[in-house]
Amino acid sequence: MQTISIIIPTCNEESIIAETIEQLLRLTENTPEVEIIVSDSSTDTTPCILSRFPVIIGNSAKGRSQQMNNGARLAKGAILYFLHADTVPPATFIEDIRLSVATGKQAGCFRMRFDDNHPLMSFFGWCTQFPLMICRGGDQSLFITKELFQAIGGFNEQLLLMEDYDIIARIEQCSQFHILDKDVTTSARKYHANGIIQLQAMFGALHLMNALGFPQEEMIRFYRENIV
Repeated sequence: MQTISIIIPTCNEESIIAETIEQLLRLTENTPEVEIIVSDSSTDTTPCILSRFPVIIGNSAKGRSQQMNNGARLAKGAILYFLHADTVPPATFIEDIRLSVATGKQAGCFRMRFDDNHPLMSFFGWCTQFPLMICRGGDQSLFITKELFQAIGGFNEQLLLMEDYDIIARIEQCSQFHILDKDVTTSARKYHANGIIQLQAMFGALHLMNALGFPQEEMIRFYRENIV
């Protein structure tokens, strides 16, 4: 049985991280060969909270790409599963991932739903079933064999935005990317803070900037000026 390493990047997540870890521990309670790695760059009490749980904590420089690569270096598993701190996978996610890898699927994600039943939020989640890059995102989580992860060079640490789209594009150059037929549930907190339509418009603008080849510095400035 292949070990699965669940890798969670965190930065100042003291308000939610305990609940996330508790849910993951419940989901994996009787499942062998699973480890949880938190790659942390926090300046709040997140590390103190994490110390109460049976997880591996790795200190990392800030930046999701660096944090996820750092977690991958600590991982013992042949399968890596990258999960955001505000996202909970489906109850059968370990079995789903193991079965996928056993049948030749080297990388993929789940569909996504938000913890908000607003019609627009439901629509955004519904779109994640389609194999279109604009419908992808790190909130859907990512499973990938360590072998493939290392072969493509992991996450691009030069990217502070759009690193999830970048790695999927590189995966698709050498292997098929699969969308599994179950949902992760992710927090709608950023939509609540910014406004549903406003935030989706900002994400659309970032996609366009990325497609047009805007420098990362300009995209980061746009993000910081428009998204809280």
